[in-house]
Amino acid sequence: MTEHDGVRDLLAAWAFGALPPAEERTVPPHLAECETCAAEAERLRETVRLLDGPARNGTGDRPGNGVLLAALSRRRPTATRVAGHAAPYAAAVSALAALLPEADARWDTPVVHDWDVHATVAHLLAADEHLALPLGLDARVPLSPAEGAGWEDAWSRRTADVIAHERGRAPDQTVEAWSAQAHALLGTPEARDPGRAARAVTLMGVRLPVADHFLVRAFETWIHTDDIGSALGLAVPPPPEQHLSRLVRLAVRILGWALGPAAPPVLFSVTGGEEWVLGSEDEPVRAELALDPVDFCLLIGGRYAPDAVPRGSAGDEGAVRHVLERAASLAWL
Repeated sequence: MTEHDGVRDLLAAWAFGALPPAEERTVPPHLAECETCAAEAERLRETVRLLDGPARNGTGDRPGNGVLLAALSRRRPTATRVAGHAAPYAAAVSALAALLPEADARWDTPVVHDWDVHATVAHLLAADEHLALPLGLDARVPLSPAEGAGWEDAWSRRTADVIAHERGRAPDQTVEAWSAQAHALLGTPEARDPGRAARAVTLMGVRLPVADHFLVRAFETWIHTDDIGSALGLAVPPPPEQHLSRLVRLAVRILGWALGPAAPPVLFSVTGGEEWVLGSEDEPVRAELALDPVDFCLLIGGRYAPDAVPRGSAGDEGAVRHVLERAASLAWL
């Protein structure tokens, strides 16, 4: 990883004033010389300033709250040095670790599904395990009996078992177990070596390189951090632009596979970003669809209904609706 790549992965921590001491001597000189990183750093710093104003999430507007900003700055989340493919997960883990102390005495606050804050962290402990075990890490909770079932059933059953186990422990013990497992994942050779992360494994019914599974973990950790922030009335900023772009590109690839080659072709774009043709390559594009990248991720994550996500569209409304409904159907979070 070049110095440029390393600095870009630290910009979110810099914007929050949360750089580890060892990096405080690295980032400022680079920003003075690199216009690209300086511009991204200023955009992130402006996002931090706006945390005291209105903030958006998939369930509507909620007031911003400087408490989270103060927590992030005060607790100085660690910016783990990893390869680019694991950097979004490292940043998401850091953000959730900074947020969770704000749940003190409010662990039973309802969050999503039938989970409170405590159970949501337990779910992430179970969810990260699906990548941790193939990378040679041990389970932090006794493994459930193996049964012949699809991945969705196995996913749900393991979450239920881990939540039940963690209910018998204090929330801070659950947080400690989740944090230890997350940092163990970030300490694996696959998190630091793109070559090691290029091997494919099948998780959640999808065969992807390990590098992409790290992005999946980043996606889910961010979505549930936003869920917890919303439940506690705290504004959670979206991932840094370079991390969000990685999440969007992976989500588009998976959506393309889900739609298949026979779907009515739609020109899909994210605001200010790339565009792709989804569906058939053998006929003219029938419609155009544009979404904000955060809204697109929230749709994929099940936090928007297909007919509620803000969008720009033109052409065949049925083709657009098919893309939106297929995207929403991918949610398992």
